Amino acid sequence: MQDSNFKIGQREFSSRLLVGTGKYKDLNETGAAIAASGAEIVTVAIRRVNIGQDPNQPNLLSVISPEQYTILPNTAGCFDADSAIRTCQLARELLDGHNLVKLEVLGNQETLYPNVIETVKAARTLIDDGFDVMVYTSDDPIVAQELESMGCVAIMPLGSLIGSGLGILNPHTLSIIIENAKVPVLVDAGVGTASDAAIAMELGCDGVLMNTAIAAAQHPILMASAMKKAVEAGREAFLAGRMPRKRMANASSPETGYFFK
Repeated sequence: MQDSNFKIGQREFSSRLLVGTGKYKDLNETGAAIAASGAEIVTVAIRRVNIGQDPNQPNLLSVISPEQYTILPNTAGCFDADSAIRTCQLARELLDGHNLVKLEVLGNQETLYPNVIETVKAARTLIDDGFDVMVYTSDDPIVAQELESMGCVAIMPLGSLIGSGLGILNPHTLSIIIENAKVPVLVDAGVGTASDAAIAMELGCDGVLMNTAIAAAQHPILMASAMKKAVEAGREAFLAGRMPRKRMANASSPETGYFFK
């Protein structure tokens, strides 16, 4: 069974793994890990990373060329709608009119949980301004439906808190979001290891975005490779359709046609 390409808005991708660029020891490791991940979409925190704002500092785009990757500017570090909107507008200027962005508006410094009210406010303004908005949000199915209905091109509920590595804590609510969505649903935040990514994909997610799980691993480049395989395996398992769960044992070999009695 051949899988179709992964589509966000009018853009198509073959890789369903999206990766970030923070927390690596240097730009060389960043570039090597991203290459090993096989990702085609690379997210960049505009408020924290230099992509041309400062000509005197190393430029991240030297290791993730926009000719090779789709750069996904994000609004990490924004705690209100206005700052998130300005950050996206700055990214559009720096990237020559690029309009695909990842919106996140945080509500708390400690948990980095999304501020849904400010997120909705920012999303409306950005969509009206011509942006294609991929939106980080809580795992609330009603909020997800609202963000989709206003025109967000992808819904990105958290698996667990950003950078926590706790994995997929609420698979049931995530499944509800997936079942009702008509746009891609990607787990964003909380993945800690390859099995977490596989679980997200087995649930039916269209993709997974991660940063810390790779960058904070003891061997980031090897972990990037593992995540690539996990996303592919989880997707194949979802397409294959898992066996039904049963309360009691069921023999693997048939009970008829015995050679010995």
